[in-house]
Amino acid sequence: MKIFRGLRSRSSGTPGCALTIGNFDGVHRGHQAMLALLDNEARHRGVPSCVMTFEPHPRDYFAALHQKPELAPARIATLRDKLQELERCGVDECVILPFNARLANQPPEAFIQDTLVEAFGAKYVLVGDDFRFGARRAGDYTMLDAAGSRLGFDVARMQSYEVHGLRVSSSAVREALGDGRMDDAAALLGRPYSISGHVVHGRKLGRQLAESSPGRGDGFRTLNLRFSHWKPAASGIFAVHVHGLGPDADSPPLPGVANLGVRPSLDPADVNGGRVLLETHCLEWPAALAASLPGGEAYGKIVRVELLHKLHDELKYDSLDALTQGIARDCDDARAFFASLHTQTHRQTTRDRI
Repeated sequence: MKIFRGLRSRSSGTPGCALTIGNFDGVHRGHQAMLALLDNEARHRGVPSCVMTFEPHPRDYFAALHQKPELAPARIATLRDKLQELERCGVDECVILPFNARLANQPPEAFIQDTLVEAFGAKYVLVGDDFRFGARRAGDYTMLDAAGSRLGFDVARMQSYEVHGLRVSSSAVREALGDGRMDDAAALLGRPYSISGHVVHGRKLGRQLAESSPGRGDGFRTLNLRFSHWKPAASGIFAVHVHGLGPDADSPPLPGVANLGVRPSLDPADVNGGRVLLETHCLEWPAALAASLPGGEAYGKIVRVELLHKLHDELKYDSLDALTQGIARDCDDARAFFASLHTQTHRQTTRDRI
């Protein structure tokens, strides 16, 4: 998938496209159905499929403009994960537009002429049933459809996508993640909720915990991933699967326990500056794996962490000893969760054989 940042960068791309517009936070099953339709229409027309998305989220922009952070939506996915999912859906091009004052104040008629027609050369435009655009959200589907008839591009609108009678939306995914209903979030997304990124250096607290907990070997060594938005849709302690540490792409994931949030037990002067971090401790760290990593560490490696089951919200511990005990309980609870999964799988396999 070709990625363009801004309209000028796309000028080097293929003229014409089948285009859809939106934030696509989470790239849930409704988005996936829309992208499948977009891909089909693009192939029929012999043009690339293209997604126009925004960074920051328009509601982030207006929340900052009015100094009301509560108006900013919780973020489901990082930009990296969103782009990866768009590519998995077969999108040929993605244009990331900076949502700023110029775009926020652009009249809808100018957006159609300057962006859709001149910058994209759109042959087909697909939007959702609640699509609005332009200054003060004055543009709607009726205006867009009329402009398409006049200017020579087709316009289509996709109705809501439902799963078991529930409308699939980014808001529904955010609500499920916020409530810790990871199975519901997975049903809406069509996959387990996950976060990926490069492993970065942390405070090395796991080593301090090892020193304060004789007999625990390396203590609670963690893989640290930054979550690039200050307001993640999910937070707390989770049982997880870690992908990307094995010698090849087909290596099985490692079970683990992870903290997603601001780590209230750490001081604000830690190396990550109080930013949102996903800290993952693998319950298994095979010797062969450690031997294959430089210095036994995974810094710089790209991993993907699936958040499977929420154990509890973040807790603040008053001492390293209390933190150590808390993490040990979380590890025990995560092992119990994975054991229950194994039991359920074994029972299902037995029934299938019968």
